[in-house]
Amino acid sequence: MSYSGLAGSFWFLPVAKLGYRLPMLYVSQIINRPIFDARNEKIAVIKDVIVRYGREDYPPVIGLVARYRRRNFFMPRRDISELGLGGAQMRSSILDLNPFVRRDGEVLLRKDVLDNQLIDVDGKRVVRVNDVQIIQAGSMWRVSGADVSLQGFVRRLMPKGFYGSDRPVEVIDWADVGYLATDTATVTVQLKSSKDKLSRLHPVEIAQLAETLSPIHRTEVVESLDDEIAADTLEEMSTEAQARILEDMDEERAADILEEMSPDDAVDVLDEMDDEKAQELFDLMEDDEKADVAELMHFDHDTAGGLMTTEFVVFPKKYTVGETIRSLREMAETPNMIYYLYVVEEEGSWKLSGLISLRSLILADPTFTLEDVMRSEFRYAHPSDSAADVAQTISEYNLLALPVVDDEGDIAGIVTVDDAMEILLPKNFQRRLPRLFG
Repeated sequence: MSYSGLAGSFWFLPVAKLGYRLPMLYVSQIINRPIFDARNEKIAVIKDVIVRYGREDYPPVIGLVARYRRRNFFMPRRDISELGLGGAQMRSSILDLNPFVRRDGEVLLRKDVLDNQLIDVDGKRVVRVNDVQIIQAGSMWRVSGADVSLQGFVRRLMPKGFYGSDRPVEVIDWADVGYLATDTATVTVQLKSSKDKLSRLHPVEIAQLAETLSPIHRTEVVESLDDEIAADTLEEMSTEAQARILEDMDEERAADILEEMSPDDAVDVLDEMDDEKAQELFDLMEDDEKADVAELMHFDHDTAGGLMTTEFVVFPKKYTVGETIRSLREMAETPNMIYYLYVVEEEGSWKLSGLISLRSLILADPTFTLEDVMRSEFRYAHPSDSAADVAQTISEYNLLALPVVDDEGDIAGIVTVDDAMEILLPKNFQRRLPRLFG
């Protein structure tokens, strides 16, 4: 959620999850401001604000990076009685000048956040952070939002002259920050909190946002997702991007994501990698998924065999409609999209006898056998048929999928309409396919 307000020197902002109207500051307003001891003597200056990054929507301020005589040191929040436009007020006059050392999970708002990109989950966009808003909640200060407006940048250039301006600002609620692009060691902590937020988006949207980031940050975004969503997200990217992301990941994690991808997509990605890396990831895959991928590897890319997927559902022709529907419900795993059910001669056989659309199955009498309701005449392709011819057939006959049948009459796979359209449509239209068919 984003919102606008007036950039005054001190104003009040409702934050729904905190439940209060509370005093607010921007980080730019306190950087380089003085720190006073208990006797009101200036003893240091504020160089940065430290927050603890975890699973909280609004990270708490845990202290300041302060400078005294060219030396940076850590000043914990508990030693600060007041924080405002005039700077910080200490509770005592004693300084602990131990050098500042970043700890795990700590983020510096000035160094790590300002000028970096973030993903606004609510707005479904990538924006640049021009300033950071912090808000007082009881005795604590918390990060409440990111100013992404031009005014936020101007405020940093002219902090004194900007106070009292009535220019509108646009602030992204920090609870909607799905990912922060930073080059610090906070990534591991950040990934834990990004997962749930980014998962609110469709894989198409995640892919589009990730592709606007640098390669390293793109990989981090995909890494933050669970295996299934990560696979769906990768499938919305170019094969080149998929390969680069998986190559940059831990090998075990990359193999896990490959297992969740459609076998035909997994083959395409492995073909894009150098042979050594591809073999390494292939060897790490589980046996069942590895077998599906291996089955497709020996086909040329420009053939039906190279275009098909092995994700389809078959049932013996003697099954009743009712039995089939019950079996579908009980399946632990089914393909993402079932266009047709493929009817084979008998249990354990792959010899294709006919097919039936999912709609026809649902409308059929539950007591009828699949042989009674299936289409015994249908179009199909051979694994050696050209991919262009297969795509043309799917287009001409308005098919959602086309079975691929070998010389023995066994079904080897299916070519789906979205894969066919990637061949027929110009490159600039291919990226729109997920919205049309996904």
